[in-house]
Amino acid sequence: MKFDALDEKMRVFETAHDLCVLPGVHIVARLDGRGFTRLTKEVHRFESPFDVRVRDLMVSTTGHLMDRGFRVLYGYTQSDEISLLFHPEEDAFGRKTRKLNSLLAGEASAKFSLLLGDLAAFDCRICELPSAEHVRDYFRWRSEDAHRNALNSHCYWSLRREGQDVEAATSALRRLSAAQKKDLLLQRGVEFHELPAWQRRGTGLSWEMYAKDAADPRTGQAVAAQRRRIKVDFELPVQDAYGAFIQSFLDAPEGAR
Repeated sequence: MKFDALDEKMRVFETAHDLCVLPGVHIVARLDGRGFTRLTKEVHRFESPFDVRVRDLMVSTTGHLMDRGFRVLYGYTQSDEISLLFHPEEDAFGRKTRKLNSLLAGEASAKFSLLLGDLAAFDCRICELPSAEHVRDYFRWRSEDAHRNALNSHCYWSLRREGQDVEAATSALRRLSAAQKKDLLLQRGVEFHELPAWQRRGTGLSWEMYAKDAADPRTGQAVAAQRRRIKVDFELPVQDAYGAFIQSFLDAPEGAR
């Protein structure tokens, strides 16, 4: 059988179940670290519940993903997860989900591993969101998840540091309300709302334009060139204000062109 015929025969088994995000549907990719609790708490023993070094590894990995040829308007990271909001007209690889998932997971795994100096892996899933409202709600959801996880984590590790084992600390928190958990921390001298905002709400990354001194190659005259760079925001707005913040990227998506 000639190669062209063999290629046509076999290619269908590789592509028969290709799924593509429809035009007009917003794309958000969410990546999660695989086994990161063990990796960061047991293998490398970073500080619990949060360590600025892990935060910076995640921020650097998010920035890397935003600058790999895709038009990403906004990146968000909290704990061991990353969310990427794509330009509404992004059409890389025909918007095939398998290509987006595999490339983003591979890039994140490689970058984080290089930064850490140890093997790390991410998975990726594509969220297909039908409207701007769903996009706003998605990022509000992840922000609220960060807030909830931060409260639980600080309570859990406070109890662990007092000598409680995993089962006892988990059991003690199981039926407590958010207000009761904040009281638990307050009794130990911790004001939850005064903890760093990046722990409670995550970190955002976006593109910004800036002026850079340059020289006109034709005349040698000094000029100000417009360049773009990634801006990192460790103090994100919350609730409705955060929704409006996300909407701003959809209203003026030129930054990732």
